[in-house]
Amino acid sequence: MIIKRELGEKGQVVIPKDIRDFLNLKTRENIIFEVRDNQVVLKKEEDPEKFLEEFFDISGKKKNLNAKEIKKIILEQYEDEIH
Repeated sequence: MIIKRELGEKGQVVIPKDIRDFLNLKTRENIIFEVRDNQVVLKKEEDPEKFLEEFFDISGKKKNLNAKEIKKIILEQYEDEIH
């Protein structure tokens, strides 16, 4: 989706409704601007508690894991999150 907007006098840009709906952005919600080379990426801020719950979720995995097995699971979940 590509949408063009004009930069206002105060350096502000209105986020188009289509993008707000797509990202499920609500009024007064925090968003993140990430600068990558010559681009700016806009992301919805994730709930840190929800992120940690999902990141460390080992449900369905066998219980009584040792530290090495837990680290492996965490690294696998991290790799899935960033790709």
